[in-house]
Amino acid sequence: MILFIIMLVSAIGLAVFGLRYHTHMLQLSSYQFQGYFRHLKTDWKRVIYHLCFMLLSFAVLPGYAYGGGIRPVGLIVCLVFYVGLLISYRPRPAKKKFVVTDRVKRLFITYGIITLILLLPSFIGVLRADPSAQDSHSFMIAADVYAFFLSLYIGVIPFIPALGNFINKPVENRINRYFIDDAKRMLTQHGNLRIIGITGSFGKTSVKYYLTTLLSEGFRVLMTPESYNTPMGIVRTIREHLQPTHEIFVCEMGARHLHDIKEITDIVHPDDGIVTSIGYQHLETFHSLENIISTKYELLDAVDEKEKAEGKTQGKHLKFVNGDNEIIKANMKYKDAITYGLGEGNDYQAKDLQVTGSGTSFTVTSPSGESAGFTTHLVGRHNVENIVGAIAAANSLGIPMSKLKMAVRRLQSVPHRLELKKHGNVSILDDAYNSNPNGAKVAVETLGLFESSVKILVTPGMVELGEKEEEYNEEFGRQAAGVCDYIILIGQKNSAAIKKGALSAGFDEERIFVKNTFTEGSQLMYELDAGREKVILLENDLPDNYK
Repeated sequence: MILFIIMLVSAIGLAVFGLRYHTHMLQLSSYQFQGYFRHLKTDWKRVIYHLCFMLLSFAVLPGYAYGGGIRPVGLIVCLVFYVGLLISYRPRPAKKKFVVTDRVKRLFITYGIITLILLLPSFIGVLRADPSAQDSHSFMIAADVYAFFLSLYIGVIPFIPALGNFINKPVENRINRYFIDDAKRMLTQHGNLRIIGITGSFGKTSVKYYLTTLLSEGFRVLMTPESYNTPMGIVRTIREHLQPTHEIFVCEMGARHLHDIKEITDIVHPDDGIVTSIGYQHLETFHSLENIISTKYELLDAVDEKEKAEGKTQGKHLKFVNGDNEIIKANMKYKDAITYGLGEGNDYQAKDLQVTGSGTSFTVTSPSGESAGFTTHLVGRHNVENIVGAIAAANSLGIPMSKLKMAVRRLQSVPHRLELKKHGNVSILDDAYNSNPNGAKVAVETLGLFESSVKILVTPGMVELGEKEEEYNEEFGRQAAGVCDYIILIGQKNSAAIKKGALSAGFDEERIFVKNTFTEGSQLMYELDAGREKVILLENDLPDNYK
């Protein structure tokens, strides 16, 4: 009987560590089933290990009804498997920490119920059997049933979070609906609030930060913080931070699936919209470029619908698009949209770019013909493009160019989006937040601006690009080969494709390194050409649910 209790406690002990780990991965996947099962697919070795333990246990523990007694060798083998699983779940430093939210607490309650359903009946059956009469058939059957369910429980631990998430979905939907309705109520009561939505395959976070700084020259502005660009992140921002004194709400809108933007616009009903770009990103979930285009334009559709519903004259609700983006130009849905960029023909055009050691200077012309010079310590064409988008929106909302000059001068790098950091004779271009084909190309081009330094790329490659993932990573390797002195690849997922692309462009194979973890790559990047001035591009830093 003591053995059966030890087995139960051990199984639950393993479950605590295992469920915590997999729930963290579920959280990093935004509680989306597709993202969580992608995690299980990349973590397949651990899943197989669980299933092997389960099958082995079926065969050797305890075997009363069909073999008579516990088999010592089998018990030892199972114990080795168990210890191996337990060690694999030992706590490790996470890039994004596990947050025990109310939703997580509800999940763990559900896990507890699942555990009781799977294990309690068979455990009670063993307790009720007569341990002194171990030859009795009833005890043999009870012991076998207990061993079966205990083994089954350990085998399915990786799948329990998905099951718990499915069971809790109706409750979570009801809770989310309450919060959404409360946020809608707050927006309705705040009648004078102007809401500006920003979306795009890339550039939206930078434009959000820049626009908030510029609009603050004339308005009280609230923006969605950090990466709070999901429906519930936006709802949380409204409920926790919106004040009666705010005049403008700058709302970043992210999307991974068709109609994600519409889900957000149905909550906030934006007055104005900015589409910063459309490109090949999240193809794994969007499935096609057409779906990406349709979803991004849902922001401008909402602005147009609001204008028509209010019966206002054209121009009261503003639409802005990046006129330099090829996909936007080829799919220009709204002729009344205000365009911005560096190319000829844009309503707000930046020209006469000059890059120096202290930053970038450029001139912006507006639709009225007004022209003004701007200076920023930020570098790179992409930064100027995003700044011009912010200038276009701020100027269209009434802030004169002359007043925007000082605000542009004060602009800071957006965290983890080609953010330049200095550490002695080492400069870090931190573009770790995300990566897509266009963003990776821009990042490599920015690295190329540092002509006199040793240039090092550190990257795990790009993900969520569906069947084109290998193709785009190979092209990324070719682009890097034309700029970099060294390439450090992290992990195995896309290393081969990037390496293949770099070698096809004539890059020296001895200058390409593959490391299992970012920690190993980080150590190497400081060791390479130690003592020389160098620039290191950190392009994409995948969260823990990617391998």
